[in-house]
Amino acid sequence: MTTRAEQRAVIEGLLYVVGDEGLEAKQIADVLQIDPIEVEELMQEMKDVYTKRDRGIEIVEIAGGYQFTTKAAHISYYERFLESPTTSSLSQAALETLAIIAYKQPITRTEIEEIRGVKTEKPLQTLSAKLLIKEVGRAEGTGRAILYGTTKDFLEYFGLKSTAELPVLPEKHEEEGDESEADLFFENFESILDPADNKGDEQ
Repeated sequence: MTTRAEQRAVIEGLLYVVGDEGLEAKQIADVLQIDPIEVEELMQEMKDVYTKRDRGIEIVEIAGGYQFTTKAAHISYYERFLESPTTSSLSQAALETLAIIAYKQPITRTEIEEIRGVKTEKPLQTLSAKLLIKEVGRAEGTGRAILYGTTKDFLEYFGLKSTAELPVLPEKHEEEGDESEADLFFENFESILDPADNKGDEQ
């Protein structure tokens, strides 16, 4: 039988793994094989720990799911970081992710990863921090995954009046596989970018 400390450690790891998708109490209960009421007690204990001043993140409950988030009190530091010359550009990974969201919105992280073929958590965090994408709802079904869409800042960033001005994708992309589809998304999306914007080494 796992100790309470071990249970908290497992939950911490699970929240890290799922990222902004979040976890419902029932999902955590199923993994730990405990009652959902116990999960709520454990989550409260963890919330109390993460609300301390020496912590940079906290646990919040959104739409019935728990997830890690940064603290609003530190937002000025995050803005300073994002505005620095070394972080002002978008990496190819972020651009690819943004292109897929722009053309396929609303779309979940899992659907983006199916198209790209790689994990997309870090690019999503970058795009969210730069206010180029936002949560636009929740998908139906188990887990109610977050749906992503582009923002007004996205249009301003690329000088578009609306997403209708995005380059038209060739009809053949509908007959291609996911990998070819991702290539087409990026190839067409890249046509509206300034070459100087396509920098970085994010995976």
